[in-house]
Amino acid sequence: MALDKQILTILADVGYKGIGVRQLSMHVYNLNCTLFSQPDFFEIYSYVKSYLLRNSKNDSSLIERTDRRGYYRLNTQNNADACRLMLEFSNQSTLSDKEEKTEETQTDLSLSLFD
Repeated sequence: MALDKQILTILADVGYKGIGVRQLSMHVYNLNCTLFSQPDFFEIYSYVKSYLLRNSKNDSSLIERTDRRGYYRLNTQNNADACRLMLEFSNQSTLSDKEEKTEETQTDLSLSLFD
């Protein structure tokens, strides 16, 4: 379930141009690598590939193939859920940008040890 959300997040970030299966797998792999555990890349690749094939069969599916071979994107024209996902992920990114800006504007009021 977590991998599904990561795949959809990456596809929403990519937008209309789409992304290749291998590149998408690398992004998901990098999101799941930690200092203490590293998942098997080929397992993630096969999961991403099967997820994309499973969710891109119909014209009204959540994911659609692009004109390029092996590239996928969210189906925003024929699927209302994909449009909603694009809006949700774009709202989350604008909220995180606002939070970063507010953190940057705060001044450091701590005392200096070397004065």
